[in-house]
Amino acid sequence: MKRHEHQKDHSAALAKIDAVIKQGPFAANWESLKGFTVPEWYLNDKFGIFIHWGLYCVPAFSNEWYPRNMYQQGSKEFDHHLKTYGKHKEFGYKDFIPMLTAKDYDPKAWAKLFKDAGAKFVMPVAEHHDGFPMYDSDFTDWCAAKMGPKRDLVGDLANAVRAEGMVFSASSHRAENWWFYDGGLEFDSDVSDPANAGLYGPPQPASPKASHSSEEWRSKTWSPVPDKAFLDDWLVRTCEIIDKYRPQVLWFDWWIEQEVFQPYLQKFAAYYYNRGAEWGLGVAINHKHDSYPIGTTVFDIERGQLNHIREHFWQNDTSVSKNSWGYISHHDYKPAQWIIQDLVDIVSKNGALLLNIGPKPDGTIPQEEQAMLLEIGKWLSINGEAIYNTRPWEVYGEGPTEVPEGSFTDTKRKDFSPKDIRFTQNGKNLYATLLAWNKGSVTIQSLKEGSSVSASDIKKISLLGDGSALEFTQSSKGLNISLPENPPCDHAFVLKLELA
Repeated sequence: MKRHEHQKDHSAALAKIDAVIKQGPFAANWESLKGFTVPEWYLNDKFGIFIHWGLYCVPAFSNEWYPRNMYQQGSKEFDHHLKTYGKHKEFGYKDFIPMLTAKDYDPKAWAKLFKDAGAKFVMPVAEHHDGFPMYDSDFTDWCAAKMGPKRDLVGDLANAVRAEGMVFSASSHRAENWWFYDGGLEFDSDVSDPANAGLYGPPQPASPKASHSSEEWRSKTWSPVPDKAFLDDWLVRTCEIIDKYRPQVLWFDWWIEQEVFQPYLQKFAAYYYNRGAEWGLGVAINHKHDSYPIGTTVFDIERGQLNHIREHFWQNDTSVSKNSWGYISHHDYKPAQWIIQDLVDIVSKNGALLLNIGPKPDGTIPQEEQAMLLEIGKWLSINGEAIYNTRPWEVYGEGPTEVPEGSFTDTKRKDFSPKDIRFTQNGKNLYATLLAWNKGSVTIQSLKEGSSVSASDIKKISLLGDGSALEFTQSSKGLNISLPENPPCDHAFVLKLELA
């Protein structure tokens, strides 16, 4: 059986895509797409919630790559599956579908939680590598609206998010489905059954065999490359998300950088940007690595940051958990303090933070994750002025603690010290965030005599959450500011400099 024989006819959808592209203003080529500008709301909002919720939360083991690794002989997931559920022929990944009940799913409660967390935009995974859309797709019967919960989980959340005044966004990880289940071809499993091709593929051999974070795994010389039927299906399903839910950011995972995707990436961007213009919505695409040229989308770094101010706006996507994006029974959670400090660092370097949580199969969000979000929200309710609507200053900050640059570095930095400071600005207000508390006073070296800010320019210095005027002096060593005995909040402490 060829891969595309289970797929529905795409001719009408493809014709529609071509028609929208012809209407402009964007054409399906890189030169035209460089006319993209980052929406003002995105530049201002800075903080969003990512949601990995799919069938992979049902086994709640290892991480969201369980559906792939459960078919990789010799892996811990393979052994766990065999021991817990039996042979893969009798109980495969598809058999988790009825167990994704979403019986306690309350999108309004989710949206309120995200708003209380201080988030300005919300991004559920519309479809992960596993090929099971969490939305109502016209192009497959293997989706949450027709199986399992039999509910348009994405659509319901879109309505709830917008009702709370936040921006709705979505992600597509479908490209990796081309090879995701290849291990199931190497032994007797349900992956080889043509009746399951709508979910599993059938998959192509993944080459090279490596970790998805490695350079080899990101090679552009895979064989076999996705065929036209798969690529057409990828395009129409991704455009379907745009048309049905009007997300204002569409996030892509890493594997779209394969050369065979390039014309499809241009088509999708032209279609999406033209739709955004038609609807009067500021929209953007997130990409990783070099999938899209600089200036055509918003660059995204998975679990990692930068050590400099980037001219072009960028984003860090990371998770509250160190070891998984989806729900598992053995999370290793990050402290909320880490996330708040990273948010401050990212924003000072012209970036945004997309923070992931992972709901359970019944649709509830783990209590630990709810508590973490509310703790972040409490901090933002006091200090959000230094985050929202700001822009980078002349330098991102100062201090001895180095922030590792690049993907998968989110747990590698050392703890910040009282000398680590980050800057943002908004109009005539300059914000200096102390990433750790410094008893008595703090000296900001970047604001020494001769800098662009002189003592005579400063009308008032105060701590957000306090408001009392603080005493200060300026010398060749820096701007020395006297601090109160107790900080006004937890985790990071914002000095507001009101300038003349």
